[in-house]
Amino acid sequence: MSTTAISVSASPRKKTTTLTFRQKKERGEPITMLTGYDYPTALALDKAGIDSILVGDSLGMVTLGYENTLPVTMDEMLHHARAVARGAKSALLVCDLPFMSYQVSTEDALRNAGRVLQEGGMDAVKLEGGRERADAVRAIVNAGIPVMGHIGLTPQSVHQLGGFRAQGKTASAAKRLLEDAQILEEAGAFSVVLEAVPAKLAEYISRRISIPTIGIGAGAGCDGQVLVVHDLLGLFDRFTPKFVRQYANLHETLHNAFAEYIDDVESKRFPAAEHTVEMKDEEWEAFLREA
Repeated sequence: MSTTAISVSASPRKKTTTLTFRQKKERGEPITMLTGYDYPTALALDKAGIDSILVGDSLGMVTLGYENTLPVTMDEMLHHARAVARGAKSALLVCDLPFMSYQVSTEDALRNAGRVLQEGGMDAVKLEGGRERADAVRAIVNAGIPVMGHIGLTPQSVHQLGGFRAQGKTASAAKRLLEDAQILEEAGAFSVVLEAVPAKLAEYISRRISIPTIGIGAGAGCDGQVLVVHDLLGLFDRFTPKFVRQYANLHETLHNAFAEYIDDVESKRFPAAEHTVEMKDEEWEAFLREA
């Protein structure tokens, strides 16, 4: 490898911003996004060159063991956001507003969005819903806080939707999703996630609005893609959504490593001499004389 190549790869990346998102859409360059919930993962994602890291309330399911995202609290989101902010310096950092942190009032939404930036070290917030969230989006944006929208399958509405089900599969539902995307754009959102909607609808919406769309289970026609990092790595063993491509099976790797460690300890193969701190013989003898 040449010296030039080394210096280029070692140079720090420019900070990704909401303007970067818009410019990538204008140039037809795909936007890359993954979730992250802790320092080492954020560090690895940032070094890999990811455009954006989402501190998603999916952490409730994949790191805290909840059945869905509803129990996640504001304090839990901020705890994980701070860890990610310490690890990632170049990616655009987006944090979910958790359930009931923005639905009650516009004042709540604005206050909690401010906490995400002030206390969590994030660059932007994400909230779920379309037209019913327009006032909250507008207020947060007017306060100088970038907002990413989220429509289609909205996990915080899982009970209202009747489960984790694809959305926008009828003509009327598709029209409503298009209108919601346009309303979020008009309210000032810099981007919108489209989750579990038909690919042709996602591509159509992406062409009809000027802000970038980030797809998850919405086909290749979106301006970018996002996945839950635990799904991508094969770390979450309860289920894997149909739309996930699994790039590794770390759950099996972890299982095998833990089982090997248990066996080594039980058979006294670990720790071996190379894992042990020793004393000089004369020091040991002096200790025995004084003990």
